[in-house]
Amino acid sequence: MKIWSLILCVGLPVITEAQAAILKADGPGNTYELINSVLAPGANAVEHSECAASGTTYPYSGHASFGRHIAEVYDNDLGEYVFEFYAHVSQDNDRCIYNDRQRVEIKTYDASPDVLKGTVGETVKYVWRFKIPTGFQPSASFTHIHQIKAVNGDDGDPIFTLTPRKGNPNKMELIYVLSGTSGTTKPVTANLSLFENVWVEATETIKIGTHGTYSIELKKVSDGTTLLSYTNNDILTIRADNDFIRPKLGIYRGLSNSGDLRDESLRINQISITELNALPVNLADFSANIASGGVDIRWKTATETNTKDFIVERSANGSVFSPLLTVAAARNSTTPINYQAIDVKPLLGSNYYRLKTNSINSQVSYSNVVMVNVAVPMVSGLTIYPNPVVGQVTINYPNAGELSVMQVMDVAGRQVMMGKGTASQLNKQLNAKLDGMKQGVYFVKISGGQNSYFGKFFKQ
Repeated sequence: MKIWSLILCVGLPVITEAQAAILKADGPGNTYELINSVLAPGANAVEHSECAASGTTYPYSGHASFGRHIAEVYDNDLGEYVFEFYAHVSQDNDRCIYNDRQRVEIKTYDASPDVLKGTVGETVKYVWRFKIPTGFQPSASFTHIHQIKAVNGDDGDPIFTLTPRKGNPNKMELIYVLSGTSGTTKPVTANLSLFENVWVEATETIKIGTHGTYSIELKKVSDGTTLLSYTNNDILTIRADNDFIRPKLGIYRGLSNSGDLRDESLRINQISITELNALPVNLADFSANIASGGVDIRWKTATETNTKDFIVERSANGSVFSPLLTVAAARNSTTPINYQAIDVKPLLGSNYYRLKTNSINSQVSYSNVVMVNVAVPMVSGLTIYPNPVVGQVTINYPNAGELSVMQVMDVAGRQVMMGKGTASQLNKQLNAKLDGMKQGVYFVKISGGQNSYFGKFFKQ
């Protein structure tokens, strides 16, 4: 079963998820075929010790008598079929190539689709679930359950590994290797007992480059508790002579301390590999603040390429958002642009805002969420008609006979008019400007005395 899906990324300000390969167990039988169909169609993405079954002569005999070392079993905690990996201390080896270690892993590699290979400049995200059994016995040397490996060049050591390690107490380690001569570092560790007999969801995001970014978070599926996390915003994630990086999952352990080990198993499921594409907008800032007569929402883009529009969304609880205002985008820009919108009728209490960016090629991203608390009701008495504006426009507001200041801005935050007078005088000044104003959305601010009023209109 091969699943390709288009996913929209929520919560990331400037990247969106594109194609994702998703591998999920679907029941006993044809397990290797299922794995290969997603990770390496037409090739072999499974590494195991069943080499004797092929009839080829190897330095070491394999463990063909056990059968396949990955099965699909039903997991009662998740209520679904999952992959179970098996490693046997005495019988298994590493593909009949090495007898001092043993391996049962699945991977992407040269034969995999390009979308499953991480190359310089790309950002990739790996998400998977795993469960190690109670009393899991790791080696004092190495027992990797996840690797990020490089391909070609300096590729002998994995760049990142997730490794249970024998100790007092046993640990779960994140290991980093800068190069084949650098030695290892352990950016973060946690007690291994936290991971035993619980389903854990791992989310790992890597921007690939010599000055890349890396983050990993391991959370309990049952309640979302974070068991291990690490982030580095300036770290080498691919070596200079590597072609690409790729993930591996399963059991890969050394046998130099085989007395520490037992026949072991590991459950894994719901593996997702996703390339993240940078959106054509670089959002530099997004904010919302209380102003007289409304909430002033502003954002700034550093650059734009093929942007279509921005939608300001509002929520009362921070989780369910609805569209509030739409602002046309510049489409293409290499210089900073300031945008502004006014929520003239904010909710009483908490108002959560986020910015949705649409591109002309249907990419979508979301900004960070900002919150404004409105302690007293805000009412704007400003009216604009007709709206959309065709020909002449009339703007009215309380105390229209008093002297007020009118400011009119376009969607880029540029002032197109500043006037002073009564409502009648301001309307004349604005209408005199209309013919020279381009089609689009304009924001109006009227200030007089202690009050300010906000509105917007669309000029046809």
